[in-house]
Amino acid sequence: MTIIPSVKGTRDFYPEELAQRRWLYERIREVSESFGYQEYDGPFLERLELYAAKSGEELVKEQSFVFPDRGGDMIALRPELTPSLARMVAARARSLPTPIRWWSFGPFWRYERPQKGRTREFFQWNIDLLGFNNPEADAELVAIAATFFRALGLGPDQVKILINSRNLVDGQLSKLGLTPEERPAALRLIDRRDKMEPTAWAAYAGEIGLTPRQFDGLQQMLADRDAWNHAPDLVALFQATEPLGIQEYLAYDATVIRGLDYYTGPVFEARDQVGEYRAILGGGRYDNLVGDVGGEPVPGTGFAMGDVVIGLVLQQAAARPALRANPADVLVTTFDQTSAAASLRLCARLREAGLRVEWFPEGGRLPRQLKYADRQGIPLAAIIGPDEIAVGRVTIKDLRSGVQTDGPLSEAAALVRTALASHA
Repeated sequence: MTIIPSVKGTRDFYPEELAQRRWLYERIREVSESFGYQEYDGPFLERLELYAAKSGEELVKEQSFVFPDRGGDMIALRPELTPSLARMVAARARSLPTPIRWWSFGPFWRYERPQKGRTREFFQWNIDLLGFNNPEADAELVAIAATFFRALGLGPDQVKILINSRNLVDGQLSKLGLTPEERPAALRLIDRRDKMEPTAWAAYAGEIGLTPRQFDGLQQMLADRDAWNHAPDLVALFQATEPLGIQEYLAYDATVIRGLDYYTGPVFEARDQVGEYRAILGGGRYDNLVGDVGGEPVPGTGFAMGDVVIGLVLQQAAARPALRANPADVLVTTFDQTSAAASLRLCARLREAGLRVEWFPEGGRLPRQLKYADRQGIPLAAIIGPDEIAVGRVTIKDLRSGVQTDGPLSEAAALVRTALASHA
């Protein structure tokens, strides 16, 4: 019988892969909370109109999983979280104290061509600060990103946070003669530069209506490394990052514009210095989104990071930790069916003492049971058979060192804790 394959673009998380995902979540939680951010979440299903408001035509029409519900409303599996955040804030804007500092980590879906660093189902960190429109707020989000990379052991020689401003880009495009209506297409052109071959990219510029003069000017604009000096919001942002001690991670990059239509100010992306992968994370300032979904205007800034690319970057940098998927502190062995009850009572006693315990559910050869524990990375084995039961004792074998100790059954938990502490 043929095994039914998984859905294209999704991943199976076996225990060892899930251990890595949980480890990443814990690092995200630690960094987010170190800046005072509160965890929240939104629904996995949203009305399509929420994204149609400001997310951009490509995301809504080409990348979203969309279906009609039984009432005829068009529903989308969430492709991003910021519109949901804006809707939630709009619903309680008058009762929420500002600043609003929220973060989340959960699943998202985008109908894209699966490739290295990109899947159709992924987990994403979202973190936002709402209520203030100043460079210090933007600097804080950039600092969170840099602090996260430091926490993972990724230095500025491995990862850079590239910064630009939509205000600066709008002004530059205006000087090229592009009207406000023409600029979204130009922004998509810039966003696709690294995703297309040069000849195809130049052809696309003609398709969206750029003249040869405008295209030449746009290329010069993207090559200007000093343009940020003429952008007040970028000058203020770089100054605001100085006290935070993260400037070694930062650089200006004119090609960073972010593809979503709701950004209104500074935008940024983190990229690996080798240049092998797409953006690790990206975000920026969005001051109109809460108003666009029906609420009172609330300024905001934030970023999102998927788990796929950061996993590849960590692997490339040999920074992924060796993790044990099995959580058990000790395996309690089983001698035979007759003594199984004694093994189970020992399991219960150890669990009551707060230890994590796995029981081997079949009697038989002890070497087989110890081999299983070793393969699972369980550090200790509690051996109890007829001889031990008869005298009320237990043997604790440390599978890391081979050292064995024995003692009264009543002190089993203490024996296990002592053995665990010997390798702490």
